[in-house]
Amino acid sequence: MIVVNVKAEIDPANLDAMQAGIANMETASRAEDGCQDYTFSVELNNSAMLRITEKWDNMDALLAHFQAPHMADFKQLMGTYPPKSMDVYFYEAKEFTPPGM
Repeated sequence: MIVVNVKAEIDPANLDAMQAGIANMETASRAEDGCQDYTFSVELNNSAMLRITEKWDNMDALLAHFQAPHMADFKQLMGTYPPKSMDVYFYEAKEFTPPGM
């Protein structure tokens, strides 16, 4: 499984204007083959921190996601409301259940 974690520092005043585009990105991404989860969130104690958490079956699914039309739309949205900073992390992970859970 490929896990993607994004931290984007945005201007909280732009969040309402971004909401429809974010909702579209989330819904369309979740419908893609190989997408296990795609979730946007805003930190409760820092409304300027937008987070994106993604889980993909494999790298091929993630690379196909990068080519999706809604990804181009989202890049345009982020260009209109550019984040002050953005950190993107990619992980290859194996899911497991700890003993006793």
